[in-house]
Amino acid sequence: MAEIHFRDIQEAHARIRPHVRRTPVMTSARLNELAGAEIFFKCENFQKTGSFKARGAVNAVLSLTDAEAARGVATHSSGNHAAALSWAAGMRGIRATVVMPRTASPVKIASVERYGGRIEFCEPNHRAREEAAARIVRDTGAALIHPYNDPRIIAGQGTAAVELLEDVPGLDAVACPVGGGGLLAGSAVAAKALLPAIRVLAGEPEGAADASLSLRSGVRRPVENPSSVADGLLAFVGDLTFPVMQRHVEEIATVTDASIIAAMRLLFNVLKIAVEPSGAVAYAAVSERRLRVAGKRVGVILSGGNVDLERMLG
Repeated sequence: MAEIHFRDIQEAHARIRPHVRRTPVMTSARLNELAGAEIFFKCENFQKTGSFKARGAVNAVLSLTDAEAARGVATHSSGNHAAALSWAAGMRGIRATVVMPRTASPVKIASVERYGGRIEFCEPNHRAREEAAARIVRDTGAALIHPYNDPRIIAGQGTAAVELLEDVPGLDAVACPVGGGGLLAGSAVAAKALLPAIRVLAGEPEGAADASLSLRSGVRRPVENPSSVADGLLAFVGDLTFPVMQRHVEEIATVTDASIIAAMRLLFNVLKIAVEPSGAVAYAAVSERRLRVAGKRVGVILSGGNVDLERMLG
């Protein structure tokens, strides 16, 4: 089993720096007051392709040998990783085939198509996604770039935390959303290497709470038929990401869909930024004081901004 080290994240950062945005950190006295903590928002909703997924995708694509790249890449994703991989593949001039659930957001489908990805639809469950991606790899020889259970992806995602801690020294905690765990694992490795005393925290939808359940039980525990407005966080935590979480993550709080939507609304009304449901989950946990950060300096990663307004507003 591959282990992720801080040097992998440093190498990824050097590799992807010319291609991704160094996203801004935003603050708000009003949001600090509501949460009872000093919050520093790392705004990955402003990242290329609209989410942090661009970091891992371009790191993975640029890590391929020429022979591997010539056969193209494949993945499965509910949307953001699919778009990011399509973008990264296009940048290198290679083919990307992505498996998406037939229930995927039209906004995210359109994004994949805009970046040149070829989509194959499947039933909206983890097994169908995995099986379809495996078939594509078998039939085409494409390199599988897993959305989160891949060392190259984890290392790329960890670069967001590196930038956050460079821009805001001395944080007491860093919090991000968790689905499959690529962002959380990468952030944890980076944060603990740069600031060993920092607390690593996460937010998770109540309807897809396998990460918190797994962390409590000590073994990976899937949730049957996960469901949440945060469609990007319905994945089952990976066998590469889970051991990192066990070593470095202190706390995972669950939040309701209503809380997630309220957090999105607050971020829009106060910071004037659009954050998708998955991207607002960590802030929802902080704002509702479900994470123990009272009086602390907390970095919160807003992981994406691909909001489907038609679906959200009815």
